[in-house]
Amino acid sequence: MQISKHFHLKEFVKSQTAIQHRIGNMPDPSQFNALSALVNRVLEPARVALDMPLFVSSGFRSKALNELIGGAHRIENGVYVATSQHCKGEAADLQCKDNARLFRYIKENLTFDQLIWEFGDDEQPDWVHVSYTERGLNRFSVLKAVNDNGKTRYHAFV
Repeated sequence: MQISKHFHLKEFVKSQTAIQHRIGNMPDPSQFNALSALVNRVLEPARVALDMPLFVSSGFRSKALNELIGGAHRIENGVYVATSQHCKGEAADLQCKDNARLFRYIKENLTFDQLIWEFGDDEQPDWVHVSYTERGLNRFSVLKAVNDNGKTRYHAFV
């Protein structure tokens, strides 16, 4: 199913881990609507403006897939609750030929909830995480993920 001119649903649901473990990874209608908003408000405008392909390395995640890979969650009364925006259809991890340019373009031109410079170095992130929500106000949170003795830490991006 085509979501926009340059993005297809299959890019957001493909997961070798889900296939290997026979986990379903299709969004429900609410999650699909959120994914469509992310694509049409952030990803497609960035793709067109930068005139370069964007590759989705992680898009939608079902609750089961999120749990298996150790995605963001909390335990409420002994029950696993996925908190990752990937599970809501609101987030994607992206790569392109110039990740830093993509990061800067989104930061300076588009509405987003969270934008993360994922690892890499001061010149290029390894990938870019971006989220967008229609469930409330977008926070314009800009962070940098770093490896701190094997643990991922997030700092304000400056």
